[in-house]
Formats: sequence, C-alpha cells, structure tokens
Amino acid sequence: MEEAVAHSVAALGAVTDRDWTGVRAGRLEWDCRETAAHVASDLIAYAGQLAGRAQGAYVPFEITLDGSDDGLDPADNAGVLHVITTTGALLAAAVRTTPRSVRAFHPYPFRHAGREGFAAMGVAEVLLHTHDMTEGLGVAYEPPAELCEFVLTRIFPRVKPGPAPWPTLLWATGRGELPGREPVTAWRWCNNPVLRSERLDLEGVTPAAAASLSVAGDGGFTWAGGAPAEGTRVGAGIGVKQYEEGAFVPEWGMYVLVRREDDRAVGAMGFHGPPGADGRVEIGYDLVVEARGNGYATEALRTLSAWALGQDAVHTVVAVVEETNVPSQKVVTRAGFTEVSRQEGHITYELRA
Repeated sequence: MEEAVAHSVAALGAVTDRDWTGVRAGRLEWDCRETAAHVASDLIAYAGQLAGRAQGAYVPFEITLDGSDDGLDPADNAGVLHVITTTGALLAAAVRTTPRSVRAFHPYPFRHAGREGFAAMGVAEVLLHTHDMTEGLGVAYEPPAELCEFVLTRIFPRVKPGPAPWPTLLWATGRGELPGREPVTAWRWCNNPVLRSERLDLEGVTPAAAASLSVAGDGGFTWAGGAPAEGTRVGAGIGVKQYEEGAFVPEWGMYVLVRREDDRAVGAMGFHGPPGADGRVEIGYDLVVEARGNGYATEALRTLSAWALGQDAVHTVVAVVEETNVPSQKVVTRAGFTEVSRQEGHITYELRA
C-alpha cells in the first residue's frame, strides 16, 4: 500500500502548482481535485471497514479536505497529497493489524472482503486514479509491474493475463486497449467467496493463492500439520492453468477449509469447473492427515454441495471416488450422495436438488 501511494505522490507532486480543479481526470467526469479527494476517501473508508469490523454496511463517516485550522479554506494540492499519504498509511496499518480470518463489508460481489482484498482494492484505487489524473495533467506515469500483478491476481481473477500487468489492468478497467481483446465498457473487481459451515470457513482461492499453493507455498494459510495435502497442490495447479487461460471462475474453483477455532487450514474442496449445460458439476476434496477423522470433509461437502444446488444452473453434484478409498466413500454417503455407477475402479456418486 505504501509503495503504491509513494509512487503516486511522486508523480503528482511534480504538478502541484497546476490548477487541478480545471483539468478533467482522464476519461472520468471528475476533475483532478475531485479524483484525488475520492482516492483519500476510499483509502480511509477501507481502513475503517477493517478496523471497525463492519458488517452489512459501510461505517458511516466521511473525510473532508480542509487547509486551515478553522476548516474554511480548502487544502492545496500538496495538502491533498499529504492526505492521500496519511490515509494510505492508515489502510496499511489496518491491513497489518487485522487478523487473516476477519471479513468486513464490501458490496461487490459477495458483500465481504478480507484484509488482502481491501489492500488490493486500495492499491487499485491509487494506481488507476493516479493514471486518470496524470493523463489529464499530461504527466508520464507507470506503476511497478508487481503492484499491478498484486491487484490482478487478487481482485480480477476472471481477467486473462496479458503481455504485461499494467496495460492489462488498464484494459480490464476500461482505460486502454489490448491486442485481440474487445474494449471493456463495464467492469467490477471480484473479491473471493467464503462459505461458512458449523466449524469451518470455506475460503475461495484467488489466483495468487493458487500460484503459491501449486509451487510448495502455503497460499497465505497456516496449515494443520505444516503443509497442504498433495491433492490440494494439484487442484491449485489446475486453478493456475484456468487463470492463465482466462477460464478462472472464483465461485466454481477451489476452497480452502479453515477451522475457525484456530484459523488453521485442514484441507481443500472444490469444483472441477463451472456447471455444464446439463446442470451437472463435479466436486473433489482432500484433507491433511492430521485433520482426518473429525467429520470436516463431510461437513464441508454438505455445505458446498448445498450452495451449488442452490444455484439456478445446477441440479446435480457429482463425486467420483476410487473403489479402494473407503473413507472417502463414507464421506460422500454421509453427505447424502447416492452411488449411481462403477467403472474402471471408480465409483460415481450423485446428489440432486
């Protein structure tokens, strides 16, 4: 967060002597002054959501940019940048001090976000609106690629990676063009989904987390037993491939099963992809050895299957289990699945709406 703000302030600091109220910010309807105030407002709002653990709505406050002790004179441009620096630092502090498992209200698309989501949204606000202002003011600006990738892999999971992160982010937000892709006229970012069962949070995996898990990382989770099971790494690799192909759909991907009592990941469960035209979707799962025998897989399977069957496009959830895997067979039957066929050493189970 601090790096994004520092880069923005360095670019805009060169033109604080200009009249920002008389210059339109790129393709926006706001002028540069209004856009800068919007950035500061969003950063402090995100910090407030996390610090206040807001649920169901935004914390009801707003920021005013004053330049004198009596509050009658507006802040000058340098003062506005000081406010952006300050609110950026407050958001960074909120991100650092908020527990990983905390979710706070944000309207799109699942009405909540974690600390990483709010960090990505804050960085996006800074990068994109600095672009808008510098475009209007005629100043060169290009943020570090790693900041753009941080945003893309956390809140733009459906956007296929382009030749470079910055032009891809500009294209994804209707601010530029990419060869071979249609212009974007409407867009929203997307925080990861989270479902709750009795004892677990089922946390949707972002492309960033999938990339980490696929190459021996922890994906940002603390794992019971120290590391995820091999099936989780394989599933994460599939998610990475889907992201690279532009076929990553967050709610129909992999979920990490996190035990709420100690915030430890005990396994993973997810779909092989979105439902087909036949209304069927296949599900798979695994648990770390240390967490088996506690009913976590059955509990999560009931939760995720119920969610899937509640979607209009789904009427059947399918699970395929090896004939030799008796514990997994017990999991699916306890979750209400019924055996429908046996073929080549595998048993197919179905759960219907």
